[in-house]
Amino acid sequence: MTPLFQAEQAVLGAALLEPRQLGPLSDWLRPEHFYRPAHAALYAAMLDLHSEQHPVTTAPPDVPVPLDWVNDTLARASAHTRGLTASHLHALASACPRPAHAPLYGRMVLEGAIHRSVAEHAARLYHAARTDADRGADVAETLRQADVLRDVLNDLGRRWGTEPRVTQPAAPQTASAAPTDMVDQRLMADEEFLLGTLTTSPQQLGEVADWLRPEDFADPGHRQIYRALAALRHRGEPIDQLTLLWECQRRGALADGTLDADRVRRLCDTAAGGSADYFGEQVLNAALLRTAATSAHHIRNLAKDPSLAPTRLIGHAVHHLEPLESIRRRRETSHAEPAPNTPQQAEEAAPPPARAIAARTRSRPRFPATSAPAAPTPPAPAEPRRPHTRRSHS
Repeated sequence: MTPLFQAEQAVLGAALLEPRQLGPLSDWLRPEHFYRPAHAALYAAMLDLHSEQHPVTTAPPDVPVPLDWVNDTLARASAHTRGLTASHLHALASACPRPAHAPLYGRMVLEGAIHRSVAEHAARLYHAARTDADRGADVAETLRQADVLRDVLNDLGRRWGTEPRVTQPAAPQTASAAPTDMVDQRLMADEEFLLGTLTTSPQQLGEVADWLRPEDFADPGHRQIYRALAALRHRGEPIDQLTLLWECQRRGALADGTLDADRVRRLCDTAAGGSADYFGEQVLNAALLRTAATSAHHIRNLAKDPSLAPTRLIGHAVHHLEPLESIRRRRETSHAEPAPNTPQQAEEAAPPPARAIAARTRSRPRFPATSAPAAPTPPAPAEPRRPHTRRSHS
């Protein structure tokens, strides 16, 4: 018999022995918080009788609880759940150590419900993300499950008596828990088409640079190439096969084995005549699904730890949902209708000349300055000669 099972028995036994305990419990403990269906049906029947102003719930504290209370509770609960008997209710009353401790027993039941509910909704988010990734469909169902999970966390936090706050776990989850099998050939082709399009049409970088990040790419080599493209654009330098290869080498992507020169050249030769905005959206959607599955995986593992207090569990769960919310906001930015650009706005959208010059200066080697030869000093003007006068001799 688990402690949670005993806690459910104890809170029901306390309500049977002292029905007036239902008043404070009904504000935050609900029937769905009980794990066993029979216990949930009994508690729901008690709440119904309490809301209908059953005589025993309004009687003074010194009045003994009549047998009618037990019989009415059994009759109401039996209408929804089979197998309940009077002996079952008497066993619940005997299992309660102290009826006055009913609020604490109820907190135990709620704590178990919090762990169970968080784990269930995290599992639903995980399966929705994997299903959307397998079908190549839209991410609407994944985002809906993420909204449901966030609403559940908010509701459980309020019932526990605290507002959900982002709390980073002391021991962060390892990256190996991420579902790497959600990367397929279709996604790799989308990433290659996007990078090929950006290389052959660098002007399209401005369409995706505001909402697409290097970490959105599933392939490490593709991340390095996108970083190199963004760096060249930032410095205002021309983009072609050679400049991109040189920038990848400068960033160490060739030395550490992430990329090789042939792969970069082959990707630059990818003739992608489509829109960078379309391919970028496919890459971002895939990143959203992978992030949702990873976040759900971490949250589900946290919910399985019974030693984690509800406040910390909810805070850690909200923390693991933040990366998903970040991608979601960037996705909304990508779907926003761009305002028509005037010629002046189009000119301002280009990298400012001062910034481009400064960036290029930082990326070029600095040579020691040589002193210019000093200009010859002009000769000083000659003093005027005095006229020669003869002296007369007397």
